[in-house]
Amino acid sequence: MRTTAVVSPFAVLSRRPPALTRSFGPGRYARLAQAALLALLCLALDAAVAAPAAVSAAAAPAAERPAGTLHIGSKRFTESYILGELLTQTAAPHARSEHLPGLGNTAIVLAALRAGKIDVYPEYLGTIDLEILKHKDATPLEQIRRELAPFGLGVAVPLGFNNSYALAMRADADVRTLSELAARPTLRFGLSHEFIGRADGWPGLVRRYGLHQHPSGLDHGIAYEALARRQVDVIDIYSTDAKIRQYGLRVLDDDRRHFPRYDAVLLYRLDAATRFPAAWQALRQLEGRISAADMIGMNAAAEIDGQSFAAVARAWLAAHPPARPGQGAPPAAEPVSGSGTDTSPAVAKSGKGAGGGTAVPASGSGTDTSPAVASSAKGAAGGAAATVSGSGTDTSSTVATSGAGAAAPRAGLLEKLFDRDLWPLTRQHLTLVALAVLLACAVGVPLGVLAAYRPRLRQAVLALVGVLQTVPSLALLALLIPLLGMIGTAPALLALFVYALLPIVRNTCTGLLQVPSGLRLAAMALGLRPRDRLLRIELPLALPVILAGVKTAAVMSVGTATIAAFIGAGGYGERITIGLALNDNDMLLAGAIPAAVLALLTQGVFELAERLLGRAPSALA
Repeated sequence: MRTTAVVSPFAVLSRRPPALTRSFGPGRYARLAQAALLALLCLALDAAVAAPAAVSAAAAPAAERPAGTLHIGSKRFTESYILGELLTQTAAPHARSEHLPGLGNTAIVLAALRAGKIDVYPEYLGTIDLEILKHKDATPLEQIRRELAPFGLGVAVPLGFNNSYALAMRADADVRTLSELAARPTLRFGLSHEFIGRADGWPGLVRRYGLHQHPSGLDHGIAYEALARRQVDVIDIYSTDAKIRQYGLRVLDDDRRHFPRYDAVLLYRLDAATRFPAAWQALRQLEGRISAADMIGMNAAAEIDGQSFAAVARAWLAAHPPARPGQGAPPAAEPVSGSGTDTSPAVAKSGKGAGGGTAVPASGSGTDTSPAVASSAKGAAGGAAATVSGSGTDTSSTVATSGAGAAAPRAGLLEKLFDRDLWPLTRQHLTLVALAVLLACAVGVPLGVLAAYRPRLRQAVLALVGVLQTVPSLALLALLIPLLGMIGTAPALLALFVYALLPIVRNTCTGLLQVPSGLRLAAMALGLRPRDRLLRIELPLALPVILAGVKTAAVMSVGTATIAAFIGAGGYGERITIGLALNDNDMLLAGAIPAAVLALLTQGVFELAERLLGRAPSALA
């Protein structure tokens, strides 16, 4: 009986016929380069087996993951970053706490909460009522709680301020109310993307005020600058934005009362209160303690004075310690009675600029003198043990505390570039790129072989990976989040894998087709089976072309991986998203420069490997 020996792929790849050995000659570096490239293919095959387990581990439900960390999320704008830091530092003395900053818009953060990726995040009652629960009219708070309960979610801890939407124009505009906009069809609207799509945003304004303009999508962080430079005429704002006063804007009066109240609250998983009872009690002590003036001051400290989100939160907590036992809880700044009912005259104009369409005077430096940002942080508020994931937290190494009320010096480009989060972000970025490229090699090389050996399938395979390449990155992420039911590493890794496929598949197919037909005939005459011909002759000869495809995929992935920050997967994109939120060019560069350097280093490593491999003759002797 004839027996067939089972040989490992690595053993097969490591053997070469004598003729092939002679053709490559005794060049030590050429042999090392070839061995390294063959090993890369083996690693890719191993990754094909290991990656599904890693992805399934990332996709595990919250109940199966370690429950020892309280995960706090935040959206991608200044106020949410700051509130996320406040929650993290408040909970840190009582439980291990981690801030996942800048996860994205409402839909993405809500998906993370429902999937158990985070346990709590700061939200606004009007958003919960109209955007999440899809109510058309204001709903009592108790009804909102009843409707959230079946999803395992709850709303609690009104923080004390109302941050409503509003529209603003430059101070020299002769428009005072939203009703007047309908008669100005030539006005240019630059609105945030979320505001354009929200039912309580632009669509509702169009119905209520009969507007006919066509807005352009504009990131909220750069909207103020665009308005000041007269590139747009109308922008959407939050009523607690610090830049309203800095730019001297006119806040238009909502004369038909379209916008509901947006009281800041905590949207949380119901099981979080039982899993972290001490931390939850600490968070409840924040109820009613943050006034609109405090929030405007904290936003000013971050956006105008350049303080980090963590430093701003520490300063406020140091200036507003929780009530001691027996002192009673502090009075609520702004009672919450539902998303659309205003029962407190004290908040009728909270943070809405100058109220009924009057211009807010510019304040020169824009520094707010609110006690919330007195910067008298005489030491980090207790609870600095919180671990922070990503760069959305502390963007400056130190916070100046010399003298009461002294503002921290604004960190420059070099400080932000070489901040302590540089290595964690680099590690996250490299991990995403390396895993994506290895997965693409594991799938792309076999697909390329299939395309080369099966002419009838060649066009179909190349067309498929080509179409996947044309899907916009953010659109692909938006599709993957509901499909996978999660945010973070898994959808980001899958998106990068999809984009890395095309150059690897195409170059593998091209490299195999370029193998001289005479060599194939000679291998057949020697009696080599198709598998041995492929692994021992054709793939080694096609390696330079395959390597060029892997290089293209790796360099592309370094740049594309910056989008991972939009869904909480980390990397250099976190600095870029923070820079957009703050309109901070230094922070943008602090994220873009390392990404560019990493892309150049990746290019250099692959070109060195190509040069070493190129020392061998390209034809058999």
